Amino acid sequence: MAEKLSSAEKLEQQFGYKQELRRGMGLWDVVLYGVLFMVIIAPHSIWGLVQQQGLGMSTLVYLVGFVAIGFTALSYVRMSKKFPIAGSVYSYVQRGLNPHAGFISGWMILLDYCIAPALLYTMVANWGVMLVPNSPWWLWIIVFVAFNTFVNIRGVSLTRGIDFVIFAIEIIAVIAFVALGCNFIMGGGGAGEFNMDPIWQPDVVTPTFIAAGISIAALNFLGFDGISTLAEETHEPEKNIGRGIMIALLIIIVCFSVQTYIASLIQPDWMSWDEEHANNAFFYGCQLIGGNLFMNIMLVINIVAVGIANIMNAQLAASRLLYSMGRDGVIPRIFGKVHPKFKTPWVGSIFIGIVAFILVAILGMADLATLVNFGALFGFIMLNFSVFWYFFVKQKERSFGGVVKYLICPWIGIAILVYVFTGFQALTWAMGITWFVIGMIVAAVKSKGFKEVPEAFKNLDV
Repeated sequence: MAEKLSSAEKLEQQFGYKQELRRGMGLWDVVLYGVLFMVIIAPHSIWGLVQQQGLGMSTLVYLVGFVAIGFTALSYVRMSKKFPIAGSVYSYVQRGLNPHAGFISGWMILLDYCIAPALLYTMVANWGVMLVPNSPWWLWIIVFVAFNTFVNIRGVSLTRGIDFVIFAIEIIAVIAFVALGCNFIMGGGGAGEFNMDPIWQPDVVTPTFIAAGISIAALNFLGFDGISTLAEETHEPEKNIGRGIMIALLIIIVCFSVQTYIASLIQPDWMSWDEEHANNAFFYGCQLIGGNLFMNIMLVINIVAVGIANIMNAQLAASRLLYSMGRDGVIPRIFGKVHPKFKTPWVGSIFIGIVAFILVAILGMADLATLVNFGALFGFIMLNFSVFWYFFVKQKERSFGGVVKYLICPWIGIAILVYVFTGFQALTWAMGITWFVIGMIVAAVKSKGFKEVPEAFKNLDV
């Protein structure tokens, strides 16, 4: 009987890489990472806008988004099991489809991984000024950039401890909101009763509404993919990464659904909101059920959750993607450097912090948000196609189960993502295509006209 290989031995024998990062995470560590990356209280910042665009059915919108993004999540599960290495979309497309296509996929999703921290820093700074009027906006940026970069350099062991504390705080906040909200509703406030309006209104729900709901909510689940970047720091990644993705998504949809349902019943008069109320609707709901004190507490929790846990995990994922591309030499190899003591890709961590600091100065929140979405969805489309190409076309997995898993599911995922793409505005397309063209030029130069591939790719053993 063949001796069972450790994760480190598999990494070197099958994929041509040495174990350089510290492998110390288990299943529940990656679940916690994913939940905090997606943020269980994420609806707090955008719920009012989702409620208006969802015609009062924000809970249904999130449920639709969960189902829609679930097809792409399943593709991540398939590839993480077959290729348990860092790099996420970059590595999966590289090895499932083509090394050059892998570079472009990684290059495009860098828009997500590198710009997301800047977007989050902007949100946190805005909330900070709202919480402490006349406080320096830049000071919030500097403090959070410095703290998150330091923690990322120190490694996932320190990150894990901070994550657990913040997760506990978020759970307490959700319980408090639900309890106070239920008490408010049962006391005759808001809708005055528990009903199905936030979930189902048959005279409003149409195929057009469902399609629009997908485009609104699918983007709220971005972040689950970051779990896949931790493959080389996780025990038994071929099992735990895929499981972690699905468990984290299930936890997130339960939390999103409960909070948006209660919020909708607290403030059922969404049609009368002005723009300012819509932007801060969730916090006004907190004020209704718990007064100014509770509203400010929830505001502080959001600042901490997004400003530390969310951004910390976003920067962690970005630095791992840069590490994976750097060690392959498709971007400067300095990004593949590992800290001798902490065993972390410290150059990438510092780089992401600097990029975030620069971007918040030159781009507004709307521009940052659209660029994040463009890059992520492009990478997701390539990932889904790679699942189809590798398993269905190359490996000929064509049993009934194979047809469902490797043909039907990935193509449904592609169709959904292409539909969401049609909703982007001209500026988003212009900036996204520009980034794509730059990537093609870089790829052509680094591969000497698409003729050379990374050394590790030549050692692929499947």
